[in-house]
Amino acid sequence: MEDNILEIRGLSKSYGDFRLSEVNISLTRGYIMGFIGANGAGKTTTIKLIMNMVKKDSGEIKVFGRDHVKDELYIKNKVGYVSEQPVFYENETVAWNVNFAKKFYDRWDHALFEELLIKFKIDKFKKINQLSKGIKMKTALAIALSHHPELLILDEPTSGLDPIVRDELLGILMEFIQDENKSVFFSSHITSDIEKIGDYVTFIDKGKIILSEEKDTILEEWKIVKGDAIQVDNYKQDLIGIEQTKSYFKALVKDFHAFKAKYDISSLVIEKPSLDDILLHLTKKGN
Repeated sequence: MEDNILEIRGLSKSYGDFRLSEVNISLTRGYIMGFIGANGAGKTTTIKLIMNMVKKDSGEIKVFGRDHVKDELYIKNKVGYVSEQPVFYENETVAWNVNFAKKFYDRWDHALFEELLIKFKIDKFKKINQLSKGIKMKTALAIALSHHPELLILDEPTSGLDPIVRDELLGILMEFIQDENKSVFFSSHITSDIEKIGDYVTFIDKGKIILSEEKDTILEEWKIVKGDAIQVDNYKQDLIGIEQTKSYFKALVKDFHAFKAKYDISSLVIEKPSLDDILLHLTKKGN
């Protein structure tokens, strides 16, 4: 079995003024990777490239150890993909849409789909245009799960959903990953969702990967530091994304243990960052 369920090396793609540049990502089996970045950072483009929905300019993408173009049919039989706005025949029922979709999968399990309908409280006789956004997303996820995928690739699955539905969807992903042979790669600009369930975090900004690491390591080693504005020059070379007023400064420190060993920090306020804090400071102008 391949070491990495998903491996991206040197991936590049240009769209007019936007450029996805030298993207490198690795995801092993049994883990959830959150793909974080602001809207327009390159998350959807990366996912469409993985799914061969758009053609790359350069680089290599392997899924299950196979080339994503040469072995596209093999890969898509084993991948459950859900876009931010799932595509359905809106004027047809859930049941009609499922009967259409299942023809494309070798391992479709209709009994499992029926179970998921009950579990997700989906009425299969309703037309798609009668469903709420949350139920539409659950329907798309039920279809994605019903052919026994080994990898789920989800593009902003919780965007625009209320907190209760978002929490339900995150629970579904956590349940899926209990099989350590499976993995989840999902993008989001809602960092709190990644913080809840992610094992690994990859940050993308303006088409470039700026950080990819274990979530717990990031949250343990990185710190927010605050202090008097007159002190900022003492620490400046080790601060990231400095926010400064006349009276105080606030910044991010990448390796707090090294920072603490190097400086007297007795006058500083040290806080544990959220992923949102880290993203905001890393993407500040000048970093």
